[in-house]
Amino acid sequence: MNLSAYFKSVIDMDRCAVVICNLEHRIIYMNPAACARYEKRGGAGLVGKSLLDCHNAVSCDKIQKVLDWFRHSGEHNIIYTSRNEKENKDVYMVALRDENGELIGYYEKHEYRTAEEGSLYDFQGE
Repeated sequence: MNLSAYFKSVIDMDRCAVVICNLEHRIIYMNPAACARYEKRGGAGLVGKSLLDCHNAVSCDKIQKVLDWFRHSGEHNIIYTSRNEKENKDVYMVALRDENGELIGYYEKHEYRTAEEGSLYDFQGE
């Protein structure tokens, strides 16, 4: 059983944009929602590029401070970074750690706060 295929599927099926970066701020993966969300900025073509190239100097400084905070302690694993009222969502940076607890990267997670409008167990097409 290949667990990595399951983990990739979890990220790929998320309706929210997920951008995964290594410790050098290189974008190593974008799920389909992220590719679509950032299409005007390059979409999937951003993979391999520096996340810092997509932000202004103030944001880059904040991203580096969060990464330093993640490095400081294995207890530091998630931080609230912004609120988008227009889209009714909160954005977080989340530490990625290996099986030994060593920091290996981070990702940005969007969480929408708008209640689901669909019906429970609405099996579309049946």
